[in-house]
Amino acid sequence: MQIRHLRYFVTLARLGHFRRAAESCGVTQPTLSAGIASLETALGVGLVRRDRRYVGLTVEGEAALPWAQQMLSDCDGMLRAAGKPGIGLTGRLRLGVIPAAMPAVGALAPVLAGDHPDLQLVILSMTSREIERALHAHDIDGGVTYLENEPLTGVIAWTFYEERYRFATPAEGPFAGRQAVSWAEAAASPLCLLTRDMQNRRILDAQMTSIGMDVLPRATANSYTALLSMVRMGEMSSILPHSHAGTAERDPAILILPFDDPSPPQAVGLVVLDRHPMSAQSRAILTCARSAEFRRRIEPLRGDDQVPA
Repeated sequence: MQIRHLRYFVTLARLGHFRRAAESCGVTQPTLSAGIASLETALGVGLVRRDRRYVGLTVEGEAALPWAQQMLSDCDGMLRAAGKPGIGLTGRLRLGVIPAAMPAVGALAPVLAGDHPDLQLVILSMTSREIERALHAHDIDGGVTYLENEPLTGVIAWTFYEERYRFATPAEGPFAGRQAVSWAEAAASPLCLLTRDMQNRRILDAQMTSIGMDVLPRATANSYTALLSMVRMGEMSSILPHSHAGTAERDPAILILPFDDPSPPQAVGLVVLDRHPMSAQSRAILTCARSAEFRRRIEPLRGDDQVPA
């Protein structure tokens, strides 16, 4: 069994296409196919279902995939561990981040770059469920997501801040001049909200249910940029995490209001796989998140909730 054949198999499972998998591995398609066939011969089972093209994995292939992913991750870690002392990390560190937590990336990036200047940080926008799947598939080295609501399993977590909510509404709309708003008033307004595959939306739906409201937004999107654009046009309002509201409040067309009956805050932070030995990339991002320098940079997102009197 050869490591490169495992890499061919894992790449094919991820991309679902023989030609793209071969290009990703830097080999020809016949070489990739022959390598996977050799792996199947070594294991004595078929891993891939074929019908002139890639169809999917066999039952045996699905069972073998997480082991192949872990073996590749361990091999990469061993190679880094066997490197020369004093050599910093190189390559890529892949971090899945929920859209609500994207503002935290600005605090992470410079701290990581200071510790590992030759390591490239790759930020991937993902839902919390995508982050969990990608972590266990070793497709990412860490994630930034909600920690207590729908908590992930098999991870080490480190809190960045507690998410609070703000009401974003047209500056010249019916809430002009207000200092705060109630959840009931927000729920009764024409709203644009995130799509339900986003955990932030599921949290908001639960909050609405707790006050006896059933919200049917006029529009949904999987992007805060799209939501703010709709608010800016003056027809709809939205509910944002405070991390994004801080940027929106600089827009004169948008009024940002706190809730006078705040909902429980939601912890947001880093998750990495809880396994030993931990990969070098995962250890690097966890060390970064625990540093005093990162805490200093993330402080603006950690500020106490203030409701005007």
